[in-house]
Amino acid sequence: MPLWIIYHPEGIFPTSSSKQSLAEAITLFYTSIGLPAFYVVVNFVPLPPSNIFMGGKIPPASRPFVRFVINHVAMHQASATIMTFAAGRMTEMLGPHVEGCDWELHVDETPKELWRINGIVPPPNGSEAEKLWAETNRAVEWEGKET
Repeated sequence: MPLWIIYHPEGIFPTSSSKQSLAEAITLFYTSIGLPAFYVVVNFVPLPPSNIFMGGKIPPASRPFVRFVINHVAMHQASATIMTFAAGRMTEMLGPHVEGCDWELHVDETPKELWRINGIVPPPNGSEAEKLWAETNRAVEWEGKET
């Protein structure tokens, strides 16, 4: 599961279509490498500008600040090189959506052992069970013996 929490000033993503456009871009980022679409959760958290501080100050309205907090559970990056590559791809993907804003992202990686969907332990990456989850776009029971 990639979980994206996007903290932003009210008015930065003002319409459902602006949110959907970004959520679809984020989802495509992950489905293009084989993850099921339903793994990708994007939460937009609009805040009054007076509740966002950067360096102890409220950012100017002319340069609002957006914070992306990303939690990866389904996939972990194997090396610093891959992490840097993934962060670069995220940066390219986000750029058009945050034009005119200051913004920051970071990625946490949660151990897979702490992850369940509807009480089910998700199957290993690339397994036949995960492919079934991607096809059905939902969690379904599986034998739990694949490695």
